[in-house]
Amino acid sequence: MKRDPVNEGQRWLIQSKSDICDARYLYDGSRYNACCFFCQQAAEKAIKAYLYTRGAEHVFGHSVAELCQEASKLDHDFKTIKTAVSPLDIFYIPTRYPNGLPGGIPSEAFSEEDAKRALDMAEKVVALVDKLIT
Repeated sequence: MKRDPVNEGQRWLIQSKSDICDARYLYDGSRYNACCFFCQQAAEKAIKAYLYTRGAEHVFGHSVAELCQEASKLDHDFKTIKTAVSPLDIFYIPTRYPNGLPGGIPSEAFSEEDAKRALDMAEKVVALVDKLIT
């Protein structure tokens, strides 16, 4: 059975907003690597929310840059923010796996500044999608 596009988009957007809340909680607890990862996840899920709302049945991939590119075919605003938010992609693997780093471990490799920047980028994406689909 095919899901209703608007309802499916809303499900993804709600989870995206929850991920932003989790990221803020992690930021406040100085868990900067996890904060950065949750920010990447929030942005990814927000863009997927937009694509589902616009009728996509399956949205694959985890790259914020690639998802922005896909969404920009439907709305120019995604092309506008793509460059600003694409750095979130660097937080997908290295924030969680030691072998994603040249040395050290993720819990020691990311700073408060990294997390703040990640929060700013993710909040831009979520705000844009919220504006476009609600």
